[in-house]
Amino acid sequence: MSWRLEWLDSDGKKLLVTRLLRTFGYGYLAVVLAIYLQKVGLSGTEIGILLTAAILGSTVMTIFWSLLADRYGRRRTVATMSALMIVGGLLFAFGTNLWLLLLGAFTGTISASSAEVGPFQTVEQAILPGTVVPEKRTWLFSIYEMFGNFAGAIGALFAGTVTLWSHLGLEGTHAYRPLFLLYSVIGALNLVIFLTLSPNAERAEINAQRNFVGLHKSNGTVVKLSGLFAMDSFAGGLVLASIAAYWFHAQWHLSAETLGIVFFWVGVLSGLSFLAAGWMAEKIGLLNTMVFTHLPSNILLILVPLMPSAWLAVALFLARMTVSQMDVPTRKSYIMAVVDPDERTPAAGITNVARTGASAISPSLAGVMFGAGLLSLPFYLAGGIKIVYDGLVWKTFHNVLPPEERERRERRERERAEARGLQRA
Repeated sequence: MSWRLEWLDSDGKKLLVTRLLRTFGYGYLAVVLAIYLQKVGLSGTEIGILLTAAILGSTVMTIFWSLLADRYGRRRTVATMSALMIVGGLLFAFGTNLWLLLLGAFTGTISASSAEVGPFQTVEQAILPGTVVPEKRTWLFSIYEMFGNFAGAIGALFAGTVTLWSHLGLEGTHAYRPLFLLYSVIGALNLVIFLTLSPNAERAEINAQRNFVGLHKSNGTVVKLSGLFAMDSFAGGLVLASIAAYWFHAQWHLSAETLGIVFFWVGVLSGLSFLAAGWMAEKIGLLNTMVFTHLPSNILLILVPLMPSAWLAVALFLARMTVSQMDVPTRKSYIMAVVDPDERTPAAGITNVARTGASAISPSLAGVMFGAGLLSLPFYLAGGIKIVYDGLVWKTFHNVLPPEERERRERRERERAEARGLQRA
């Protein structure tokens, strides 16, 4: 694999840049969002509701754009969402009223997690396979996720500039507002880049036999995947980056600056794991990589709140991040491989909606648990549910192979048959 990316066309490279910019913003928002809302004067329950509104807004927007993106235009879709990203950042920068903040959260572009959700990833996920040959698809998704995580890690460090703004005279909530203004600038840069994508980004023939949501052959596959991904995402929503940061702050009194360093390393370790995911998928297959890297990460998640000190809890949390995200690029590559090319946008949209919709409930539940003093319960529930998910997804899909894996298996079987024939001769 060449790091010069000559195997990737110009649209693919532009999407890597937009991903870098957005996840930089998500990186620092994940660290400061809940703390900022607390300083604004919101209660733990209100913070949970607002984080839920952010996820719910992403869900609604994803549903809407998965149905319309191929007809409205993929480039126009992501450009429109970039404009809403600008609006969301401005509302958080200048609003303190709960209802105004809820409106900003519901634009669908304020991320409560360092991981991206919503229409951007749905449309980009559909465009990216068309920018490379099939053999490079999983590597592209691995690099896409790795770049995003590294940018998110740098963003997490950037959260520490809250102290700088304080030293410059911005006190209390005002020290956080430059971060939201910068978020609007990031939205503007995304808008400019999306408008320069080539017409190839729209490459999607509309099949006359597609149903209302845009599928034809892959209905059953997408429904099953969506249900399983919803289970995984509901569990993940209990321990979003914002919630995990709040837990470390409440349980161990870690500052925003310290949390920025912790989540910088979260991003770095996760980003490096994406490259390992691409290599492992070539060796053992996409689904096996998804499942057999996810299981140990969930065991580590359950152990985090059992640690007797802050540094041990942080160490175990970071150990978990070395493997917990390896299923992300392999999952996306798997979905795009097992559906027809003209089903990619709706398949990405439906599975992403299932994930964001299921996770929309979780932050509120975590907020209630925190309010009741049950700080560790979200970790136990999340880890247990995710372990059940791993078993179910492998049992359901271990015989459903992507075309390139099926071809490799058939080629190996032919070679074995030829070898046996030669031995008999």
